[in-house]
Amino acid sequence: MTSETRAQAGSQTLGRGIRMLEILAAADRNLSIDELAAALGVHRSVTYRLLRTLEEHGLVTRDAGGRLALGTGLAALASGVARDLQQLALPELDDVANELGMTCLLAVLVDTDEAVTLVSAAPRQTGAVVSYRPGHRHPITRGGPGKAILLGLPDSAWPADVPDALRAELEQGRGRGYALSHDEVVPSLRSVAVPLTLPGQPPAAIAVIHVSFSRSEAEIADRLQRAARRIARAYGA
Repeated sequence: MTSETRAQAGSQTLGRGIRMLEILAAADRNLSIDELAAALGVHRSVTYRLLRTLEEHGLVTRDAGGRLALGTGLAALASGVARDLQQLALPELDDVANELGMTCLLAVLVDTDEAVTLVSAAPRQTGAVVSYRPGHRHPITRGGPGKAILLGLPDSAWPADVPDALRAELEQGRGRGYALSHDEVVPSLRSVAVPLTLPGQPPAAIAVIHVSFSRSEAEIADRLQRAARRIARAYGA
């Protein structure tokens, strides 16, 4: 095997490993090896070999039934990503989560067309807590956080395939200052989200998610906008 061939094989292995982490992050439940192999488009044996390496580094773990989930090793890696932003945002997210009784999160734009959850906070006292792990990714054309990121971008920066119906929805969202979603990323979940623009940071959004809202969407958006302004001031914007 030539050095070029070895480099290509190594690059493919790394790419598959990263893609496996993305699949697990986007899943709303733990996955079996067969499900992960099918999503990755490779044989089960290839998936198993990749998993062993990821497990050794604590990036993937298995539950009691042998199903796969992201491991705690990712938390150590994630802690270094936009550390200042996470530290500034988390107290505000905590306040919103506990005041509204809903999970509150901050998502940022990655790869020009996806929103990834950077940090999230769950309410301390509530009957039902919706878990939304950092690292969760979804297209910016779906879900409250993604659509709120689009609200903060010029139309020229939107993906070329944004359908007309979504463009009309986003124009309405710009008029009121917030985005809405229902059943778009995770079944049964609703979301309200507002844009967050900070110097030196990718376009972002703050959102709350829950199965139902005890307050009006406008009230929730107003609370998120106040949190966004406080984060921006703390960041020096």
